[in-house]
Amino acid sequence: MQDISVLIGGKAGEGLNKAGQIIAHIFGALGYRVYLYYDYPSLIRGGHNFSIIRACETPIASHHDAIDVLLALNQETVTLHQKQLRAGGILIFDAAFVRADGMGIPLTIILEEEKAPAITRNTGIIGAFCKAIGIRWELLEEVIRKDIARQTEQNLAVARRGYEAVPGVMVVPDLQHKRLPFVTGNEAVALGLLHGGLTTYIAYPMTPTSSILHFLAEIAPPFGLKVIHPENEIAVMLMAIGCAAAGERVALGTSGGGFCLMTEGVSLAGMAEVPVVVVMGQRTGPSTGLPTYSGQTELFFVQHAGQGEFPRFIVAPGNAAEAYSWSAVALNLAWKYQTPAFILTDKNLSEGGFSLDLVTSPPSPEWFPPSEGGSSYKRYALTESGISPFIPFAAPGAVVKYNGYCHDEQGISTERPELVTIMQEKLLRKQQSLEKEISNIPSVNRLGVVDAATTLLCWGSCRGVCEEVAEHRRLRVVQPVVLCPFPVEQVRRALEGSDRVIAVEYNATGQLATLMLQHGFTIHHQIHKYDGRPFTIEELEERVKGVLG
Repeated sequence: MQDISVLIGGKAGEGLNKAGQIIAHIFGALGYRVYLYYDYPSLIRGGHNFSIIRACETPIASHHDAIDVLLALNQETVTLHQKQLRAGGILIFDAAFVRADGMGIPLTIILEEEKAPAITRNTGIIGAFCKAIGIRWELLEEVIRKDIARQTEQNLAVARRGYEAVPGVMVVPDLQHKRLPFVTGNEAVALGLLHGGLTTYIAYPMTPTSSILHFLAEIAPPFGLKVIHPENEIAVMLMAIGCAAAGERVALGTSGGGFCLMTEGVSLAGMAEVPVVVVMGQRTGPSTGLPTYSGQTELFFVQHAGQGEFPRFIVAPGNAAEAYSWSAVALNLAWKYQTPAFILTDKNLSEGGFSLDLVTSPPSPEWFPPSEGGSSYKRYALTESGISPFIPFAAPGAVVKYNGYCHDEQGISTERPELVTIMQEKLLRKQQSLEKEISNIPSVNRLGVVDAATTLLCWGSCRGVCEEVAEHRRLRVVQPVVLCPFPVEQVRRALEGSDRVIAVEYNATGQLATLMLQHGFTIHHQIHKYDGRPFTIEELEERVKGVLG
C-alpha cells in the first residue's frame, strides 16, 4: 500500500501551514487521501513550527512516528526530527541555515537572484521536494497558482529554481483516484453550518476556532451571510441570542476560556428557549493551559454549563466528514427544539487537514414557518412535545415576549409555584422529545473489526488513530458521536459481543469513560494522553499492547 509521510519545519512566520497545505493538495491531485497535522507554539514569530503531511491510498486521520521526507528551513528542524526519518529517507534543507547530510539547496541565493521575499523560501523547498519524489512540474505549478493568490509569479520562479536544484530520487505514483476536496476541520464545520441554513456567525477569535470566523468572512457575500466580530465573548453570546430571537439562524465559535464568559448567556438561552449553536474548540487546560494545542477536557463543562435544568444537544464529530454533516444537524436541531446546541471539536480536528469524502450529505435544513402573531400569541405555549410555536420578535403584528425569568405561557414573569412547575416540566418534555429523535438517528459508529471481542471506545478526534490501530490489532472501535442526550441503546447495541472495553481519550480523567459509567456501562481499561499532542499510530498501538498483554 502506498503510504508516505512528509514533515516540513521552521519558525513561525515562514508560512509552514500554507506549505503543508500545498503539499497536501499535490498529493490530493495524485488521488491520495491526505491528513495534515500542524504543530505550533503560541508565538507570532519564532519558535518551532512544523507540519506533518501523510498521504495514503485509503482514508486516514492520523500520522506515524516515522517520516519519509524531512524538509528543513532551519537547523532546529533537523535537530528535533532527523531521528524520525526512516532509513533511506530524504532530507532536503536550506543550505544557508542548515548543516546536515542530505540535499542542501541555496535558497538564500535563489531569493536574492529572483528578488523574492523571504516567505517564498517555503515554495523553493517544496519545488525541490517535488523534483526529488518525481512530481511533474506542471502539477506543482497548477497547485501553486490555485493556492497562492499574491506574488504568484515570484513563488513560481523560486519553486522552479528549487525544482532544478536537486535530482530525482524516487517516484511517487499517480493513483488515478478521484481527487477529493482538502479541508480543515474548521472549514468542514463552517460548510456544514451553511448547509444547515446559517445566516449569522458571531465570534471573538480564540484558538482553535478562530479560522471559522476568517473563513466565513471571506465567503460571506455570495451566501448573504452576516459575520460579526464583537468586542468580547459576553457580547458574542448575547448578540447571538438577540439575533436568534429575531429569526436568524445563528452560530458562534469559542474555546474554554471564552465559553466561561458565555455560561450565563447559555442559561438565558435555555430559559428563554432561544436556539443558539456553539462551536466549542477544546484545548489543554485549565486556565490558558496550552492555547495552541489540543485536549478533550470540556465535555462535562459543556454538558453542565449554565445554572438550572434545560435541554441541550451535544455532538463531537471525529473527522471532517462528520464535522460537516453533524454541524448541519446541530443547527437544525437547535432550531427545531429552540434550545442551545454544541459542536465539540478540538485543535486536532479544528486545525487538522483532511480529504473530505462525503458518502452521504446531511439532510436539508428544516424550516419552521412562524406562527401567526397578534395579542393571543403565546411564546411559551404548552404542547405535548414541549416545543412552542415560534415567531421572531421583529415579525409585523407580533406581540412576543422572551423572558429569562420564570414565566408563564405568554412570557410574563411569575413566581407562582404551580406555573413554575408546569413550565419546568415543559422544558423536560422538550428534552424527552429530543431524546426520542436522537434514538432514530445513527449516533454511534461501530468501526474496525466490528465483531471483535475487544473494543476501543473513543470520541471526537481520537477516531482516526483508533481506527488504524484497531485494523492492525483486529479490534472493534465504538465511537459515540452524540454525547447529549446520550444514545444509551445505540451504545449498548454497538458493544454487543464485546467482553473488554478500553477507553481512549485526550484528557487525564476519562470524561467519556465517566459518562459511560453513569449510564451503567463497564469500562475495563483507560488510556489517556494529555500533553496537547495527538497519538501517533505507533504510540497508541504500544499503549494498547501494554493493556492487552
